Amino acid sequence: MRDLTYPPVIVTAKAGFRLLGQRFQMTGTEHVPRTGGVLLAYNHISYVDFVYGGLAANPSGRKVRFMAKKELFDHAAVGPFMRSLHHIEVDRGAGEGSPATALDYLKAGEAVGIFPEATISRAMELKEFKSGAVRIAAAAGVPLVPVILWGTQRMMTKDHPRDFSRGTTIAITVGEPMHPTTSDNAVAQTCSPARAHERDAGEDHCGLPDQGTAARLPVGAPASGRYGADARRGRRDGRRGEARAGPEAR
Repeated sequence: MRDLTYPPVIVTAKAGFRLLGQRFQMTGTEHVPRTGGVLLAYNHISYVDFVYGGLAANPSGRKVRFMAKKELFDHAAVGPFMRSLHHIEVDRGAGEGSPATALDYLKAGEAVGIFPEATISRAMELKEFKSGAVRIAAAAGVPLVPVILWGTQRMMTKDHPRDFSRGTTIAITVGEPMHPTTSDNAVAQTCSPARAHERDAGEDHCGLPDQGTAARLPVGAPASGRYGADARRGRRDGRRGEARAGPEAR
């Protein structure tokens, strides 16, 4: 796939990270294969997750094509930019169109990024995973690699002021690849990436036991200090925000 925009965007983004004095804690990046199709499944806590999410594949020399909502592609300025990076437009009312495009990309050997929660978590905990990621990976016959982002919520997220102050630490944790199959139940298999994201968090949507508040943080997130406080405050504010917004926002 021809890339004229992506390389200079990566250089510019890394320069921006340095200007902001950001520190990165990256683990497990060796799990992203250097060649062939791969679907990366990310948690979603910030509007800038796709900017930092690509770093998970950067050590492997991969460029991630993110599945993003149609509204971004409809924007006069953002739309052409997203298309130039070969990201994938997701129209939730269009049925099979978006998964079909993702399948084509994966079968062509591309790295595709997806947010299985489908929306930002106000509480900074994992929301219920949709089964689309498992279905797409199984249909394409490619590995599904879970990725946890933490720290991006401090910059730009729902119901909180923007904060691009210097010195933020961004944690990116890449899990071991999973290999979904079309012969097994997609909903049941969706528990596997959920568990990979949350095995150190003490709760998930697949029946893992609750180990208490301190354990209810995403994998890779410190349980104390300002990041632990972020998560606890996020859960409290998230529950309030969802109560105000009503069930349609969940």
